[in-house]
Amino acid sequence: MKQLSILITGGCGFIGSNLCVMLKEKYPAYQVIAVDNLKRRGSELNIERLARHQVLFVHADIRFSSDLVMEHKPDFIIDAAAEPSVLAGVGSSLDYVIQTNLNGTIHTLEAAAKHRAKFIFLSTSRVYPIKNLERLKLTESDSRFELTANQSVSGVSENGINEDFPLNNARSIYGTTKLASELLIEEFREFYDLEYVINRCGVVAGPFQMGKVDQGVIALWVASHYWKKDISYFGFNGSGKQVRDVLHIEDLFRLIDHQIHHFSQVSGSTFNAGGGLKSSTSLKELTSICKAVTGTKLAEHAVTEKRKGDIPWYITDNKKITSVTGWAPGKSVYEIVEDVFHWINKNEQQLKGVFKM
Repeated sequence: MKQLSILITGGCGFIGSNLCVMLKEKYPAYQVIAVDNLKRRGSELNIERLARHQVLFVHADIRFSSDLVMEHKPDFIIDAAAEPSVLAGVGSSLDYVIQTNLNGTIHTLEAAAKHRAKFIFLSTSRVYPIKNLERLKLTESDSRFELTANQSVSGVSENGINEDFPLNNARSIYGTTKLASELLIEEFREFYDLEYVINRCGVVAGPFQMGKVDQGVIALWVASHYWKKDISYFGFNGSGKQVRDVLHIEDLFRLIDHQIHHFSQVSGSTFNAGGGLKSSTSLKELTSICKAVTGTKLAEHAVTEKRKGDIPWYITDNKKITSVTGWAPGKSVYEIVEDVFHWINKNEQQLKGVFKM
């Protein structure tokens, strides 16, 4: 087997750092390079972890093309760098989210083209417009919103949202930067012969995620239960019935691992990749799961005001990626919550300040 060199942007972030570590654990002879600007709170905690696994860390910022001029010539570049909040740029400057998520991707694509590296892009389910998701016909059960059988929007079935879901209408600045990046990737394929695969990921969760209210909600919910901090349900009458599917970081690694080693199978394709229907939860159900795992019952507050960017229902339809690769998610929401709880419990003092609990 060829000993590959793999460069991962956002390499000290939740997804990037886990991919780095898991690659080195499975393929010790591979060269794995983590590139990160350490902007996100808690990302610096991963530097020692990466070093312990013999991952090479490069302190660099993809907003500046000069930072990607380095001696390493990777076989693969995995773009996991992003300002991931759907609220990024709302009521504040657009500079960082656009410079990172769009211009940063352009600089990373230029590096990939220069080195003839294969490109794996971690996009997002947030490329699908908010208004189109709000058009879905839903019913309300005791604990969640449920999709009805007859839908007027294409690209949706009982299995969730597939790649044919319409892309017209607004989606958030974050989602727009990722969709624009997808379009640029195709241009690089056409004019620079870049080989790529795009994964539109839903909610990804697991240990080493420094969760916040606008991104990383699973980790935040577990942390709130661990440190006994009240929780609030925003929008949708404060019911907590909004639904998302959740993908364990280990399941995402299995997908990336397969794509690296069977690249011709997926080259030039765009896939939805998430936890799917079996690994979906509402916030209300997530609270019950966290209570079962931690033994803590929290006060639950209803905030009827809806925040910009909130959606009532999104579940990933993995049919395309499963049919092409055989990959399917394995871990349930309960198992994900358990894994996050054990990680927090093991690193309580270090993480308390990061979560600001």
